[in-house]
Amino acid sequence: MAKATLTISSKNYSSWSLRGWLLAKFAGLDFDEVIVGPDDASARAEILLLSSSILVPCLRHEGATIWDTLAIGEYLNETFPGAGLLPADRIQRAHCRSISGEVHSGFTTLRASLPVNLKGHFPGFKVWTRAQADIDRIWAIWRDCLEKSGGPFLFGARGMADAMYAPVVTRFVTYDVKLEPQLKAYADLIMAMPEMREWIAAAKAEPEEIEELEVEY
Repeated sequence: MAKATLTISSKNYSSWSLRGWLLAKFAGLDFDEVIVGPDDASARAEILLLSSSILVPCLRHEGATIWDTLAIGEYLNETFPGAGLLPADRIQRAHCRSISGEVHSGFTTLRASLPVNLKGHFPGFKVWTRAQADIDRIWAIWRDCLEKSGGPFLFGARGMADAMYAPVVTRFVTYDVKLEPQLKAYADLIMAMPEMREWIAAAKAEPEEIEELEVEY
């Protein structure tokens, strides 16, 4: 039995669970998954975009309990410094924290109009103007990071920012958002990670559906 547990909700719908899970995987933490169903009130609020900072995901490790995704990332970076979740350079580290915080607290229109749904695919999806503004900002963040770091990940090596933006990549795939070559290469890289493939396979095997998100686009 692992010395850590990570409580998560639906792998098909939960962007925050994906972030916490990827951070733990990137850190090399050995953990057991505790999955709460979509009928759980806390999990349901998170999946239905009512909150980005509640009790799912929740990491328990050696007496510590951490339930906010950014806090999980910071804890894992502190506990496993060799994993490189945050850049070693002070200025890059500040930049990484800033863009991770931006996706943690922002892009609310994008989250509401393009919810995570790994089983879904909606070619030709019509993006609202306000959601497009969020998409344009994300593109600008990615371009800036990739140009400064040289890639292939946002800060060169895989780290916290990539985990934080991974659910955005899945949204672009689900809703057929077209990307310019540089950004598509980054999105393809994220989707090809073994951890993402593992998560997506489990998501597609989930039997549960959440009525509010099973809408016809």
